[in-house]
Amino acid sequence: MEPVLWLLFSGGGVVSALLLPVLVLVFALAVPLGWIATPEHGSLLRLVGHPLAAVVLLGLTVLSLFHWAQRFRYTLFDGLRLKRHQRLVNASVYTVAVLGSAAALAVLWQAVAARSG
Repeated sequence: MEPVLWLLFSGGGVVSALLLPVLVLVFALAVPLGWIATPEHGSLLRLVGHPLAAVVLLGLTVLSLFHWAQRFRYTLFDGLRLKRHQRLVNASVYTVAVLGSAAALAVLWQAVAARSG
């Protein structure tokens, strides 16, 4: 299982490094500072509800969460010396990653359904 977790960690790092800065620039700086017009709710819902955009956002979310889980796991092991609680730490961080991924899937599924229906 360890190679799969490292693959998700690596993929999450790459995707996060490429896509998150753009999203932060647009939604945390450009829109609030008025550099670009605030998108209307309907147009943003149509964009997020497009199946291809939903798949990209889901991939970004899932990979970022598993990247976080692997980093946080080793922070707890090495930084806080909790290696003796390995089972509890593993179960906790990966449960959070799976639940966050499921929540993202549910939200994006609703967005796609709202766009098409």
